[in-house]
Amino acid sequence: MADEKTEKSSEQSEKKEKKPRPEGAGKKGGGDRRGGGGEQREKAKVVSANAAVAPRFIAKYKDVAIPALTKQFGYTNPNEVPRLEKIVVNMGLGAAVTNPKIIDSAVEELRAVTGQKPVVTRSKKAIASFKLRAGLPIGAMVTLRKAKMWEFLDRFVSLALPRMRDFRGVSRRAFDGQGNYTIGLKEQIIFPEIDYDRIDVIKGLNVSFVTTANTDEEGRALLQHMGMPFRAT
Repeated sequence: MADEKTEKSSEQSEKKEKKPRPEGAGKKGGGDRRGGGGEQREKAKVVSANAAVAPRFIAKYKDVAIPALTKQFGYTNPNEVPRLEKIVVNMGLGAAVTNPKIIDSAVEELRAVTGQKPVVTRSKKAIASFKLRAGLPIGAMVTLRKAKMWEFLDRFVSLALPRMRDFRGVSRRAFDGQGNYTIGLKEQIIFPEIDYDRIDVIKGLNVSFVTTANTDEEGRALLQHMGMPFRAT
């Protein structure tokens, strides 16, 4: 009897050992030992097949502006050629002291015009005569660099400026003495991205072109070769 019991117990143990293990059992997430979720990794590797298109004003700067500036000023080193460093779009809103909601519309309009999220600027000092307290939002600004800078310059010169009423060119004197140029606009509706039916109030803004030029003459020549329509006199 003892021999029969030992034989049955050995047979049962063999069956347990030979019982096939279900696939993926004991593995975290039902995946492989490399961390499970292999399908998620494969999906994460999928990228867009569309090639990024470089702004056309980058090619214009290399093909037109650099040779023209080198010939005009006689640069011997390519690094001496002035270039556009950044563009700052600033919208000051004094009316925000009594109407804070105007800040929200200004932020949305700047986002549509520049394609970048603006930064809300706040007052640094309290001025009693203007009913202004320190820390109140009084404007919004955007700093554009690299591809977005060139794209904005393209749209600004090609689309926005020609939409100004009685446009005869921009001023040649709005330089700061170091090759940087600032132009003031009275209406934001000259940009085609702004929906005229949705604006609450007409807002002005300033656009500053910061260059690496050492003089105003070099900065003016750079912007002129990039298509900035300066007045004749």
